Amino acid sequence: MQEVEAHLNRPTALLADIHGNLKALDAVLTELRGWGVEHIIVAGDLLFGGDESLGVWRRLMECKAYLIRGLSDTALSLLHPDQLKPQNEEEERKKALFLKTRKEVGELVLHRLARLPEQLRFGLPGGKEMLVCHGSPRDPGIDLSFELSDDEIAYLLGEEAKDFVAAGGSHVAFDRVYENTQIIGLGSVGASPDGETAHFAVLLPDEAEIKVERGWVRLRK
Repeated sequence: MQEVEAHLNRPTALLADIHGNLKALDAVLTELRGWGVEHIIVAGDLLFGGDESLGVWRRLMECKAYLIRGLSDTALSLLHPDQLKPQNEEEERKKALFLKTRKEVGELVLHRLARLPEQLRFGLPGGKEMLVCHGSPRDPGIDLSFELSDDEIAYLLGEEAKDFVAAGGSHVAFDRVYENTQIIGLGSVGASPDGETAHFAVLLPDEAEIKVERGWVRLRK
């Protein structure tokens, strides 16, 4: 079992999939001021996809957020540009954005991005624990999602017991309970399916009951 990163006893914001969208991140952070959150945890896919990747990184550093490395973070920080072989116009566009983002954030940020963990574990009141990951506990490249069967969920959760699992990757916010595990699909701050909504969740830890409240911000075009 991996080491517990911190014990969460105060309201904690759970975010995922910012994808370089500073406008969406700032909108969520503004909304979170009313929740009195003490910690912010982001479940990966932080920088690639938007036009303000460096601004997103700086904002997350200001917030002292706990960060998970998602698939796009791994590619951005560890994939050499020469490995990219575009086959069509869309792939050419993504390669251009990939190169632009790497140049914008710089080598130091890329180095720090590469060293982020793929998952973190947090202690909760009553001896419970929460695992935060991108994708799923078993594989960051396979997303937990609401339409999976119980057998698929069981496989992706892995054999280690977990009270709560908060996961990014799918971009769709959902809640599901499998046996004794509460799954929190975090949706996306910067790349939701409708392109107009920034999702977030707030964990409210208490000795009597641990609650998860959902929130969202409608983004102005």
